[in-house]
Amino acid sequence: MSTATTHDAHHEEHPSGLARWIFTTNHKDIGTLYLLFALLMFIVGGAMAMIIRAELFEPGLQFVEPQFFNSMTTMHALVMIFGAVMPAFVGLANWLIPMMIGAPDMALPRMNNWSFWILPFAFAILISTLFMDGGAPAGGWTMYPPLVLQTGNAFPFLIFAVHLMGISSIMGAINVIVTIINMRAPGMTMMKMPLFVWTWLITAYLLIATMPVLAGSVTMLLTDRFFDTSFFDAAGGGDPVMFQHIFWFFGHPEVYILILPAFGIVSQIIPTFARKPLFGYSSMVYATASIAFLSFIVWAHHMFTVGMPLTGELFFMYATMLIAVPTGVKVFNWVSTMWKGSMTFETPMLFAVGFVVMFTIGGFSGLMLAIAPVDFQYHDTYFVVAHFHYVLVTGAVFAIMGATYYWLPKWTGHMYSEKLGKLHFWLSTISVNVLFFPQHFLGLAGMPRRIPDYSPQFTEFNQLSSIGGFAFGLTQLLFVYIVIQTIRGGEKASEQVWEGAHGLEWTLPSPPPYHSFSTAPEIK
Repeated sequence: MSTATTHDAHHEEHPSGLARWIFTTNHKDIGTLYLLFALLMFIVGGAMAMIIRAELFEPGLQFVEPQFFNSMTTMHALVMIFGAVMPAFVGLANWLIPMMIGAPDMALPRMNNWSFWILPFAFAILISTLFMDGGAPAGGWTMYPPLVLQTGNAFPFLIFAVHLMGISSIMGAINVIVTIINMRAPGMTMMKMPLFVWTWLITAYLLIATMPVLAGSVTMLLTDRFFDTSFFDAAGGGDPVMFQHIFWFFGHPEVYILILPAFGIVSQIIPTFARKPLFGYSSMVYATASIAFLSFIVWAHHMFTVGMPLTGELFFMYATMLIAVPTGVKVFNWVSTMWKGSMTFETPMLFAVGFVVMFTIGGFSGLMLAIAPVDFQYHDTYFVVAHFHYVLVTGAVFAIMGATYYWLPKWTGHMYSEKLGKLHFWLSTISVNVLFFPQHFLGLAGMPRRIPDYSPQFTEFNQLSSIGGFAFGLTQLLFVYIVIQTIRGGEKASEQVWEGAHGLEWTLPSPPPYHSFSTAPEIK
């Protein structure tokens, strides 16, 4: 073989520059692409939220048309869920799962590349609807008929974008399952896997089970609009409530897809900074599996007001309350892990503790919403908005931020600025509570959600909420700055990044190897 051919073969394997990122099959590169894409979408979705909060700063119509306002609520949700939170978790899965289970890479590297590159096109299509005749989709992220069918030319583009996101998610999930089942290092049994790996394995099964359901429901919408079917059109013998059943059969497990990986992240961070093994490892695994199972039998709690039989209401009410049990087990285990630990509060730990406290607030308001007779009052008010943002912002997003600070030194070789990280945490925590806590009171007082205008009695709480929103939005620019600064340089991260945590955190299977904590010399 001549030197030229060897050189070509070598070049073929390691392209540089742009080609490296386009054709990469390396799990770390793909993980990085997912994370950077998620960060970009987080900024885009955040800008949409700023428009919403600006309009709601006082009653009356200030800045945008009602139609555009509704487009913003719809697009904000789709971009944040499918563009920011889910790709961030998939990016973390790509980076960490092979390293945590001792695999050389993901099982299906070319499919991995493809599942990422579908996303920029899906979101280009989704965001392009803002520039179409009739405006972007304004039927809410839930796409309920008949409202969504009145979306102008943007409608088929919305459906196509949702299909692409679903295809990407399913391919990512297949990859995660095959990798975890087939590529664990010898001796890494299932019950020795780190909890992040477990939560992702369970999440991947949820994705494969639910994404085709979403695809089916939006395809039925498409045929109702363009092919004269009447699945959801009462005039043709269809039923709009059937859409809600099909959508929420996907939508409820989806909210657990958005939170289970966060549970895994927090279960990695807390033991490191408490310097203790995770309390109740196997109960955490079983709790995660129970939550996933229960998520499939509670979908109609989103629909208490459609007029279902009393028996149905009771079933969905009790099944929903049941989810509080495994979730409570998790919170108990996290607190028990911290109990009597030698805790230090570096930025990742601050985000993890913030997660436990504020996610629990979201859990309590969720329990309130589960009570059917009470939900008749709360339904479609700002109370619901407050509830799911406590779960998804101080839950999922805080966990992703904690994960970023925790693993960034591992990814970049550089340490982030601890001072700026802590500043980011405190500014975020204060502003996010000023943003969402008042919304509980607005909802209890009867302010409906998804409206651009409201009665004057709601003004003060809305102003408070908007101020918190702008503060939270601006704070995230600090986060972007910290991430970019760390990627570009900074002090070198040591082999043992988190001092005093015995350097175990990169490999730590959640039940730690025997005696790994007795590294201090014995006292004779």
